[in-house]
Amino acid sequence: MREEYDLSNAVEGRHAERYAAGTEVWIDGKRVEASSGADFVKLDSDVKQAFPDAESVNEVLRMLLKAAKNIQDLPKAS
Repeated sequence: MREEYDLSNAVEGRHAERYAAGTEVWIDGKRVEASSGADFVKLDSDVKQAFPDAESVNEVLRMLLKAAKNIQDLPKAS
């Protein structure tokens, strides 16, 4: 990479309208049309190795949510 870039001709928001209309992204090897308001989470590489696809990530997160709810539902010690 260069130490400096000439941005004097840059145009702010040049691609904003096209991006807002939707963009294509690749998820789990599949091309998906995504709007600008789509929910995406970037996984760190060590997490990605343990959970290689969206299904496995969602499964574990649902288990954690259920476990947290079960802990909250435990009777309080008196």
